[in-house]
Formats: sequence, C-alpha cells, structure tokens
Amino acid sequence: MVMKTDLQIARSVIPQHIRNIAEQLSISEEQLEYYGQYKAKLPLSLIDEEKTRNSHLVLVSAISPTPAGEGKSTVSIGLAQGMKKIGKKACVVLREPSLGPVFGIKGGATGGGYSQVIPMEDINLHFTGDFSAIEKSHNLLAALIDNNIQSKTRSLNIDPRTVLWKRVMDMNDRALRRTIVGLGGTSFGIPRETGFDITAASEVMAILCLSENLKDLKTRLGNIFVGFTYDRQPVYARDLNAHGAMTALMKDAIKPNLVQTLEGTPAIIHGGPFANIAQGTNSVIATKMGMSLSDYVITEAGFGFDLGAEKFFDIKCQSAGLSPRAVVLVVTIRALKYHGGHSLKELTTPGPENVTRGLANLEKHLENIAQFGRTAIVAINQFTTDTEEEIDIVMSKCTSMGVHCVVSDVWGKGGDGAADLARVVSEVAESAEGHFTPMYHWDEPVKTKIEKVASKIYGAEAIDYARQAERDLKKIDVLGLNNLPVCIAKTQKSLSDNPKLLGRPKDFVVTVREIEIASGAGFLIPITGDIMRMPGLPSTPSAEQIDISIDGEISGLF
Repeated sequence: MVMKTDLQIARSVIPQHIRNIAEQLSISEEQLEYYGQYKAKLPLSLIDEEKTRNSHLVLVSAISPTPAGEGKSTVSIGLAQGMKKIGKKACVVLREPSLGPVFGIKGGATGGGYSQVIPMEDINLHFTGDFSAIEKSHNLLAALIDNNIQSKTRSLNIDPRTVLWKRVMDMNDRALRRTIVGLGGTSFGIPRETGFDITAASEVMAILCLSENLKDLKTRLGNIFVGFTYDRQPVYARDLNAHGAMTALMKDAIKPNLVQTLEGTPAIIHGGPFANIAQGTNSVIATKMGMSLSDYVITEAGFGFDLGAEKFFDIKCQSAGLSPRAVVLVVTIRALKYHGGHSLKELTTPGPENVTRGLANLEKHLENIAQFGRTAIVAINQFTTDTEEEIDIVMSKCTSMGVHCVVSDVWGKGGDGAADLARVVSEVAESAEGHFTPMYHWDEPVKTKIEKVASKIYGAEAIDYARQAERDLKKIDVLGLNNLPVCIAKTQKSLSDNPKLLGRPKDFVVTVREIEIASGAGFLIPITGDIMRMPGLPSTPSAEQIDISIDGEISGLF
C-alpha cells in the first residue's frame, strides 16, 4: 500500500470558506479581513481580557528532538481536532512557518497526515505577508542606521564599531552570516562589518510576538538598542525616528491569521520565532485571541521543553500574565531510540533496548515540567514502525512515575486519533489550580538567571563566560537592563550546548559566548556553544524537491 504524502492528503480535503470557520468562534463576517476564501486577518478588538481568564490554555512541548522533529504541531492540531470530537469548543494557535526550514530540512511545517492546517501551500510559503513585513521593518532600521552614520548634517555621532543591528532575510544562507557593507567609495556609505540573521531570529519578530497592541508594538520598536555614540551615549531606534515607519509597515502583520484544520477546526497562526535562537512561541495577541474566542486553546512551543517551553513560561507567560493549565509532552519512539544510541539511518528498525536507554531524556523533561508546577501528559506520537514492545516500555515508565501517558495516532486518524488524549487533557486542565512557578524572577542578577536555567533545566554542572560575554554583562549593567529575562540561544539537539551529547548528559559545562541585547523585545540573549542565528542549508535542501507545474500546482512540500 502506497501511503499518501502530506500534500496529497491536504489536497484531498475541500476546505470550508473561512467565514464558516469564523462562525464557530462567533466572529461575524464583517469582522474578517479576507485574504482569499480560506484565510483572514482578525482585528485586535476581538480580544477580551475577561474571557481569557476562563479559557483553558494547554501547552504542547516535546522531548529533545531528532533533526526531523517529533510532531508537536501535528499533535497540537490533532489534539484541537480531538477536543472538538469530544464536544469542546477549541482552537489551535500556532507559529507561522519560516521559509528557511521549508526550503532547508523540513519541506513544510503545517502538521502532517490528517492533522494539518490548510491551505498548506499558502501557509508554508508567503501566507499573508507577515514575514515580509517583519523583514522590511527590520531592514528599514538597518538602512536608517547606515544613513545616519553617513550623514553630515543630521548625524547622531554613532560609532559604527558599536552597531550590532544586522539585516535579516527569511532564508537559510550561511554565506551572509558576516558581511562588509559600505564598500565602493564615499557615496556608498561608511565601510563596516555586519551580517544577516534569519527573519525568525529578528528582534522585530520577537517584538511582534510579545506586543499586546499597536501602541505597545510602537513603543517596543522604539526601545531597540542600536549602539553607542562616540562619547558612549546609548542610541535607540526612537532616536533615529525609526519606530513610526517601522510600525506602519507592521500595521497588518500585527493581526493574527485565521485558517482551519483538515477537519474544519479553527486555527490561528501568527508569528514565527525559532526556539533555539529566539523565544519560540506564537504571539501573545494570537494566544489571547484564541482564549477570548474558545474554551480550550492548544498551543505549542518550539523544539524540546528545555528551549521553547522554558521561554514560554519564563518570558511570554510572565510578560503577558498567562498560565497554562496543562502541558502535553510529545514523545516518539524514534527519538527515544536516537537518544539511546540508535543511528539516524536506523530509526525505523526495532530497538527496545535503546528505547529503554533513551528514557533518561524523557525523565528529565518530565522533571522540568514539574519544576514549573504543572501536570504533564505524555503523548506518544505513533509511527507505523513503532512496535508494541517499544510502546509498552514508555507506558510502563510513565506509570512508574505517576504520569498520564496516551498513544495518539493523529497522523493516521486525525481528531479520532487524539480523542483519548483530549479527554485526559481536559480532565487535567479543568482540575488545575493556581499559577505556574517561574524558574527565576526577572529582578535577579543576569548570571543568576542564566545559571538557574542552565543548571535546573539543562542539568549543567557549571557556566563558563567567554571574555565577550563578560564585556556584554558590563554593557547591560551600564544600560540598566539587568532586570530583563534571558532568552538563551542553544542547540535543540541536546539538553546541553553540545549537539553531540544525547540522552541526559551530566557533568557538562555550558559556555556563554556572548550576550545580545534585545531591549525592544524585553529580553537578553545569551548565546551558547556554536549556535548560529543564521542557519545554513543541508547538503540536500528540500528546495531541490519543490516544483510547480505549468498549471500552477506546487509539488514537493511535505
């Protein structure tokens, strides 16, 4: 039997008109801003802070993933569909895909099988233009900075050696990590070293995803730290009068996007920061929108719990006053085998002994969820290659730890494959009490915050601060930004900052190379190990498989 691809499955379903999806959330047709028949922007006026207090927010995270990922988005979409199957008013709130992974290693990021959001091609490619607006807003500031450095009449006297604001583009392109601008003579600008980050790592992206409204967005954009003058005075985007125009470029991008799952469950998609180099969660606005319109909001945070979920709790939730009622931890047999010693090429072959060894990684992530004071539900994202023996090993481990564990076949069965998971999640969420416990308080010293995350979440023995990181700490102190939370950039492949240390590494040292300042977003970015904020393409990029016919039909997305 030949299995259908995700794209074939997506095309086998006739999507409903977006007004029908909006009706499920009690949104009138007049309130929709149409982008064709199947997509719409939602006005911020739909957010009701009072209603958000009565909605059940459920976070979906995962153990440390294999390079292909463990299906958090697929499980999130399937769980929202499962909630609908058991009679709950639910929606799923997700991030927008970046073209970097789409053309790089993933080939698509809209779920999989019968747990997808559609229209798949649109969402994976340009969607409603949010990424483009973010990119243009970011690069406008870069152009204004270089223009001011060049200016002879309106110069702020910016020292170009202190400018750390790079340009961005939504593509994996390692050749642009470090560049020289301003070459060619005096009319081409002042030569200086700079570079490119991927758009998902842009501070403008982070700002969009943490802003509460248009006014907050403009204020945060104005607070972006640019560099110092020659007499050591700080320069912010507002000093360049950049924030007004930057906000104008974002006037539509700030509005969340409404689409649907294959089963017609509402899906709100907005923002797209990566979790290894940014905060890894969708926007506060989208989350609150979902909570205003439905009783259950299923959302996910990027990569493993040590990355996106930690930042979800310590940055997004503390900033926006949110508190999830439950945490679903996605586990795959293949990831456990990988952490237990299986090679990537053999993950589809049985390996119960490696599943057992890989349980140490699962155990650490469950411990981390408990540290935040939330109840975990393990969701085994089932693959056709999983054996009953391998699944039983995971079920037995969870039972011994007193943790709920449910097998979910959302890829093959959609909402029906998540109905049991939905029942358990609803029971846990409805019985949850109190607020989560943060890992640290924002007013603690910067080093204390870094060390708490590294030791308690990653399991590090010690922290090593490189000379540049120590200089950055002094700069942070001078600017009075010690009270900002930390958004640690770290590899997703390991609990440590070394991607080769799989399972549950111990006795390791985390190296903080430097600390970037994202004063507009409202956090600091300690950069650990060899992590890069501009990824490169793999040796065989997914882009090589993507094509379009003369009739306009796209192929190769999966």
